[in-house]
Amino acid sequence: MNVKAKPVVVVGLGKTGYSVVAFFAARNINVVAMDTREQPPFIDQIKQNFPQVTLHLGGLDQDVLLSAEQVVVSPGLPLATPEIQAAMNQNIKVVSDIQVFADYAKAPVLAITGSNAKSTVTSLVGLMAQEFGFKTAIGGNLGTPALDLIADDVDLYVMELSSFQLEATPNLNPLAATVLNISPDHLDRYDSYQDYYLSKHVIFNGCKWGVINLDDPLSTPQLNQPEQIVGFTLSTPKDNEYGIVTCNGQLFLAKGNEPLLSCDLLKIKGSHNRSNALAALALGEIAGISMSSMLKTLQSFPGLEHRCQWVGQHHGVDFYNDSKGTNVGATLAALEGLGPDIKGNLVLMAGGVGKDADFSFLQESVAKYVNTLVLYGKDKHQIEAALLGQADILLATDFNDAFNKACTASKSGDSVLLSPACASFDMFKSFEHRGESFVKLVEAL
Repeated sequence: MNVKAKPVVVVGLGKTGYSVVAFFAARNINVVAMDTREQPPFIDQIKQNFPQVTLHLGGLDQDVLLSAEQVVVSPGLPLATPEIQAAMNQNIKVVSDIQVFADYAKAPVLAITGSNAKSTVTSLVGLMAQEFGFKTAIGGNLGTPALDLIADDVDLYVMELSSFQLEATPNLNPLAATVLNISPDHLDRYDSYQDYYLSKHVIFNGCKWGVINLDDPLSTPQLNQPEQIVGFTLSTPKDNEYGIVTCNGQLFLAKGNEPLLSCDLLKIKGSHNRSNALAALALGEIAGISMSSMLKTLQSFPGLEHRCQWVGQHHGVDFYNDSKGTNVGATLAALEGLGPDIKGNLVLMAGGVGKDADFSFLQESVAKYVNTLVLYGKDKHQIEAALLGQADILLATDFNDAFNKACTASKSGDSVLLSPACASFDMFKSFEHRGESFVKLVEAL
């Protein structure tokens, strides 16, 4: 290791930070690691596996940052942090792990972001590529950190990316990129709604193909124009667009006027999942996956846990787990997607940490589809104030009480949907933990 060279400084020692330390250490690059916490999550692994790495814990050392060749900042730390800003003001390169990935990755990249559904589309496109026969690496914000995916034998990278990651990724240069949808989220981190959605549009920088949701104007590139554009819509598509057509009274996924697959054959239900399927077909075709192979994958794809997942039925009541609904837009998509297919009353469980969201965006869909709203958690009163008069509202003392109230409010033929429109960390370790708790309560009935 050339200890005289200016170091790469890795800021934030969670899962992502650990992957960055490991990546550079394996290449004999001088690494310094720091975290504002005294005991960050991966500190023991770093000490054991990379004892040569210099550590600075319990704060950000300004002098070290100003001595860096480049700073790789984890997504949990805002670029507005004063010490990071000071480094940027001195023209020190501050990037994300995704930018480092882009600098080293040799295979084409499909880049996927959006307020909602990015995990579903990333997983679906990744599965399409794998079943077609591509050596496919899938990760980023979903599952495996980006730098753990770098390998010489990869044919295609399918990457889910968050706005936090994209903030410091100026040159991703993907083969194709999409912003699936935009709805208010993370407004506790961004100065404005515009700042939030423009951070996602960084994904289009240098991309050859932009895959655009024609039903969401904010999905259209706002910063840089891709070389070519392909659109998808839940309406009738024009030539070379993906959309929905009606044949013999049935809805079909289509490209232009060509029906591709009956929507009845999809295991993932709801209009939002039809939109996800269309986005996946557009991305997959750009990557060179055959249409017949993609349609075969679509028919077997069960969807992801905690995303409008049917859990079971008890006494004629269906239970759906959409714990991944961590923002207003996700819950809106769940209501609009499932609502038309639910025959009886719908009981919605919602609540948690609202992240300064505007819950009034849910008014129309709640009034249209929800009979009873059961609210719990830190910001339940904010949701109550925003949705008063749109449905019957019950306030719960905790999650178990909310579940019991939802069961009491439902009868045979009805459905109970957990789609919180909030983050989970007031009561749970993660949205997965919240969803697992819901599933256990259903299974215990």
